[in-house]
Amino acid sequence: MNELLLDTHVWIWLSMEDRKSLSARALRALQQASLKFISAISCWELAKLVEKRRMGLSIPTLTWIQRSLKEFDIRLVELTAEIAVESTLINGMHADPADQIIAATSRVTGMPLLTSDKRLRQLQGVEVIW
Repeated sequence: MNELLLDTHVWIWLSMEDRKSLSARALRALQQASLKFISAISCWELAKLVEKRRMGLSIPTLTWIQRSLKEFDIRLVELTAEIAVESTLINGMHADPADQIIAATSRVTGMPLLTSDKRLRQLQGVEVIW
């Protein structure tokens, strides 16, 4: 496997070295991926978790994001017009806009999505690993 798109929670678990939350298959996929990516919307999701005090960080959020991306060699997929439009075309998609963008990012880039989210794992047209 070459490229892998991480869902927000997978990125957070990886960055916090919470390997026990990852499935064995997810761990293998992470080890085998030559390139790991997150959607830019994942940065927003993380910032919202911090804002709502559902996640605490000991350093500023932007610093945490920048360190995580560098330390774990994760690249950002920017939100493009194509991804934005694709996010509205996914059949059976629930109303969470961040999940819509992440699923559309997977479809547009052709990267499998690493997620434990059952709703995303049930989508047709999105290759999911868990």
